[in-house]
Amino acid sequence: MSARTGLLEGKTVLVTGVLTDRSIAFHVARKAQEEGARVVLTGYGRLSLVERIARRLPEPAPVIELDVTDDEHLATLESRIREHTDRLDGVLHAVAYAPPGALGGGFLSTTRQDATTAFEVSTVSLQALTAALLPLLGPGSSVVGLDFDSRQVWAGYDWMGVAKAGLEACARYLAAYLGERGIRVNLVAAGPLRTPAGRATYDEGTDPDEAEAVWDLRAPLGWRATDFEPVAKACAALLSDWFPATTGEILHVDGGAHAIGDGGVRVHAR
Repeated sequence: MSARTGLLEGKTVLVTGVLTDRSIAFHVARKAQEEGARVVLTGYGRLSLVERIARRLPEPAPVIELDVTDDEHLATLESRIREHTDRLDGVLHAVAYAPPGALGGGFLSTTRQDATTAFEVSTVSLQALTAALLPLLGPGSSVVGLDFDSRQVWAGYDWMGVAKAGLEACARYLAAYLGERGIRVNLVAAGPLRTPAGRATYDEGTDPDEAEAVWDLRAPLGWRATDFEPVAKACAALLSDWFPATTGEILHVDGGAHAIGDGGVRVHAR
């Protein structure tokens, strides 16, 4: 564990999307607590499982039920959060879902309903969540979303790739509309991490371990799909006061792989 710096001392952060202790959101919540923040979680579905995971954090965190496609959940979210805190300094949007039919190589046969579901949950939810929380967000607060590089096609990612491209546009529009309120909106584009959701997106027949190894070879800094710390640190930094004039940005935390073309060569070998 790295030394605590107090980067988020005195701040309160809402973290969505904690499913297991192998979720990116879990590691961001852990890092936020280590840096001094008070953390509130949201959960979807079986809250007892999320509450169990919450007890694995350095400090147990309250869990609030949230389905980002449920208008009533969104309408009552502010009042339910106020049972725990009267303000939020930061929000992590870690909500994404695409039905199996929208992933895995069946792009051309995906139904309109499955594609719409992916877009509503993974893209529209950033705007819906942020709008619902505006009464709790003041000048200097920060909204951070989780992204995956959507500039090119990734095998098996299919409609989730389309949804992530929409997420990037949504973040830019939110940054534009919320700038006058002093609210920052940024995304962290992580390399592939060994999460349950991440490994479910590969084409049938694709070996996830081999795909991760290729990413490691491509990234100038290398990449370990089991190491969540770099992404957690990047999110914590964007949630802090250390990027006061940065908004509408996509911060790549992928070992530098995004900067290297298919024919690129590693500058140095490890």
